[in-house]
Amino acid sequence: MYAVRVATSSEHVVLLRAVNVGGTAKLPMAELRRLLEGVGCADVRTYVQSGNAVVRAPARLADALPTRLGDAIERALGFRPAVIVRSAQAWRDIAAAHPFEAEGVEPKLLHVAFLDAAPAAGRALDPARSPGDRALVRGEEVFLHYPSGSGRSKLDNAYLERALGVASTMRNWRTVGALAAMLSA
Repeated sequence: MYAVRVATSSEHVVLLRAVNVGGTAKLPMAELRRLLEGVGCADVRTYVQSGNAVVRAPARLADALPTRLGDAIERALGFRPAVIVRSAQAWRDIAAAHPFEAEGVEPKLLHVAFLDAAPAAGRALDPARSPGDRALVRGEEVFLHYPSGSGRSKLDNAYLERALGVASTMRNWRTVGALAAMLSA
């Protein structure tokens, strides 16, 4: 008797860096849904216009999804955004506890930068770069608190990428919660 292996599907959150921002890297969400389905995802749902999606992907696709989706976007639209993927469980864990929220910080002042890999040993953020702002690197995420708002901070995506040596895309705490709510129970 032969064992039959059934490919299982699980949910993932897909984030694109810098699409539909400042008039560059235009990617309508209908096109993103089509591209995600084209690389093998199902039950594709997008959130707002900035490259956020919740998808079902077969186990064999999950690890390859950043490369395959990046390739598909580049072929279809001529640019290649960073694509960062988190499993549903990883996303729920992140959404359950922002370390600065536990201190009573207003949620509108909180962000999370999602990294495409954990920073190499020795890579760190300069705590004096943006006085008053706080950042905590934890694995493949950077939890941020911007008391004066993110627009005034020097802890932006470009700096995070240079300092940590990995691709990054940032989401505000409201978006993190909205994407968590889109995941199946």
